[in-house]
Formats: sequence, C-alpha cells, structure tokens
Amino acid sequence: MLFKQQALLRQKLLVLGSLAIGSLLYLVARVGSLDRLQPICPIDGRFGLHGQDEIPLRALQFKRGLLHEFRKGNASKEQIRLHSLVQQIPKAIIIGVRKGGTRALLEMLNLHPAVVKASQEIHFFDNDENYAKGIEWYRKKMPFSYPHQITIEKSPAYFITEEVPERIYKMNSSIKLLIIVREPTTRAISDYTQVLEGKERKNKTYYKFEKLAIDPNTCEVNTKYKAVRTSIYTKHLERWLKYFPIEQFHIVDGDRLITEPLPELQLVEKFLNLPPRISQYNLYFNATRGFYCLRFNIVFNKCLAGSKGRIHPEVDSSVITKLRKFFHPFNQKFYQITGRTFNWP
Repeated sequence: MLFKQQALLRQKLLVLGSLAIGSLLYLVARVGSLDRLQPICPIDGRFGLHGQDEIPLRALQFKRGLLHEFRKGNASKEQIRLHSLVQQIPKAIIIGVRKGGTRALLEMLNLHPAVVKASQEIHFFDNDENYAKGIEWYRKKMPFSYPHQITIEKSPAYFITEEVPERIYKMNSSIKLLIIVREPTTRAISDYTQVLEGKERKNKTYYKFEKLAIDPNTCEVNTKYKAVRTSIYTKHLERWLKYFPIEQFHIVDGDRLITEPLPELQLVEKFLNLPPRISQYNLYFNATRGFYCLRFNIVFNKCLAGSKGRIHPEVDSSVITKLRKFFHPFNQKFYQITGRTFNWP
C-alpha cells in the first residue's frame, strides 16, 4: 500500500515538474519572439531636434490613435498628465510661400512619427490682434504631443508680412524656417486662380489675370499686384536675413514636391535633424487626382483636399514671357543667396 502511494506521489511530481518546465520554456520563447517582432527598440533618452537614432516605440503606438483623441478635445487632464502630453511652441515653422505647396509639405512631414502638425493656420505673428494675445495663447493653439516630438505650423502669410521676422526672432532666435517655392509666374497664376474661384463662388466678377499683372498705363509688370509681389522671393527673404542667418532656412522645391516628393522630404528630415523615417511606402501616386497621396499604415491613407491642383485659366503668352523676363534677375539673386538653383525660365 505504501509502495503504491509513493509511486503515485512520484508520478504527480513528475507531471508538475513537466508543466513547470514547459511553462518556463514557453515564457522564454514568448519573450524572445516579442523582441524579434518589436519594430523599433526602446531607448533610454528622449528624442529631440538633435536626438538619437531611434524614436521610442511609445510614440509610434500612440501617434495615430491616442493623440487624435487628444486633438479632438476628448481627453481629461488626468489622461494628458499620465501620457506626458504637452502643447509645445513650434521648433520649426513653414513661413511660406502662398500657393507654393505649404499644405502639402505640412501633411507630408506629418508622416514622420517625431512630427506633430498644427492642423489650422494660426496667423499669430502676422495678425496684430492675435499677436497681442501673447505667446501663451499661441502655445495653447498647438496640438498635444510628446516632449521628444517637434511641433510644426504653417502660415504662408508670414513670409511677406514685414513685422513677422522680428516677432519670431523674439520668440526663438534659433528656430528652423521652411520656405517652399514654385516657379514665380506659375505661382502668381495659381494665386490668381484661387482668388478667382472664391469670387465665382460668390457670383462676383473679377478682372482677367493679364489686366492685374500688367499696368495698363505703362504696359510694364504691375508690382503693386500682390500675386506678382509675393513671387519676388528675394525681396522678402532679404528682410528675414536681417534677423536670421541663411543656415536657419531650408528652401523646398514645390514643383518637385508634386512630381517627386520623397527626395524633397528627405532633405527636410536632414535639415530638421530627424532620423529618416519617411519612405516610398508612405507615398503613392493617385492617377485620378494627379497627386501623390499619403499612406500612414495599412489602414489609414490620406489625399489632399480637392481644392488642390486647380486648373489654371489660359494666360496670354506675351504676358507670361514678360513676367518671366521680369522675375529672372530676382530669381538669379535668390539662387545666389540660398545656394539652391532651380530650372526656372
């Protein structure tokens, strides 16, 4: 009897031992597989403009989900505190140029997991009423982000507004400034087309582009016309250079961003000291729209608004020639100052 009980006890111990060993081996294998599946290894430090090689996994996990809820205002103060979310002053600003591709550039940069964009144009530095509300008002207009991420806003009116360079300098003299430009005549016509569409929507009449761009009294280019004046890039840039060195500016080719966006985005990543994260996977050409659309992951895709890529009205060829001849010396000076040459006629 005693022998049978001892045998039964040994059998139970063997079973329990086998279960324990099996569980231990499963846990070891499970941890190993998780390590292999983890897309980015976590790091101890925080990522900044001058940061490390990798971005914390936590940022990737929450960027497209949790942060979206915070931006919509659906988070409590306790949730914000627990997830270490803050509203940060931008470390980089897209200051212009109007109709150069500022919205496309902002949306494409938002593909980077270390970038968080302000969805709306804030118009803080170019609007006296907003500017009088103070820097704290400006900060509270920014989206929630993690401390290691950088916030970027865009307001293309900044580039041509006289007071803006000094105001931004007073906020942050070392800020990174992005300027996206297109061929000046094409940009001026695009500017006109946007205004024309707004007039037509309100059933209002509007002058033809030729009548606005050319002074009827002198038959010369009308530099008082805002669409023309904005395209004299060098004149506006010279005002900014009174406050910031050229090294703090990066010029983006807006024409190339339409046809071949990835190389332009990689240059911006380098300028902002961001590790390369945007790849060809994130950009796919939409033949119907004629533009590249954005792929954040296998679930979430995004194309720019339908208002992008408006069809330009036909403009008299002699007016186009006159404008290009007018812009040519300004373009040459712009190339010289920025160190970047474009194939503009």
